[in-house]
Amino acid sequence: MWAIKATGLGFSYPDLTLFEGLDLELRPGELRAVLGPSGSGKTTLVHLLAGILPLQKGRLWWGEVEVGGLGEEELARLRRERVGLVFQHHYLLDELNALENVMVPGLISGRPDRPRARELLAAVGLERQANRRPAGLSGGERQRVAVARALFARPRVVLADEPTGSLDRANARRVRDLLAELAQENGAAVLFATHDEDLIGGWPAWRLENGHLVEG
Repeated sequence: MWAIKATGLGFSYPDLTLFEGLDLELRPGELRAVLGPSGSGKTTLVHLLAGILPLQKGRLWWGEVEVGGLGEEELARLRRERVGLVFQHHYLLDELNALENVMVPGLISGRPDRPRARELLAAVGLERQANRRPAGLSGGERQRVAVARALFARPRVVLADEPTGSLDRANARRVRDLLAELAQENGAAVLFATHDEDLIGGWPAWRLENGHLVEG
C-alpha cells in the first residue's frame, strides 16, 4: 500500500499551466526529493498533495483514503492525522514554548500527548529548550521544533517544502538528516522539495520539468 498516491494531476493558474497528467506514488518509509528552480511549481505540488489547494484535475489518495470530494472538516481532520508538513518558515506559535508547539496537532485534535512531544524534542536534540519560546531559539532550532511537530501525530507521509531554505549549510543538513531519520523510524514517507541539489545527498530524486516528474 502506498503512503500517498496521485494520478493525472493537473493544475493551472489563469496565465500558466503548471501540471498536466502528473503521477506520483510514495510507499511507507520511502524518501524522495523533488528538484526544481524557483517558479517550477514545487510549492504548488506540495500544497496539492497536502490538500491545501483543491484538485483541479486528477485523483489523490492518503493511504487507502481518496481525498477528492471530502468535506473541509473531514479533510482537515485527515490531514492532521496522516500528513506532516514542514515549510521554509517554521510557523511556530510565538506564545507557546517549544514543547507546546510540538504538541499543537494533539491540542487541536483533543489528544495532547506530552510524553510524545518530549520524546520528539529529545530526538531533535532540544530537550533542554523545551520551555523556551520561539524568540529564544535560533533559526535552526526553530526548524527542528517544526520537524518534531510534523511527526507528532505519526503521519504516514511528511511533505517538506524548502524546509532548509533559510538555514546555513550545517543546519540545513542537520534538519534534512533528522527529518529522514525520524520519519523512517515512524514508518512515514518523505517528499522533500528543494532547489538545492547539493543538499539532497544520496536521496533518490525526481525533477519537476514541463509539468511532469522525471527520474534523477
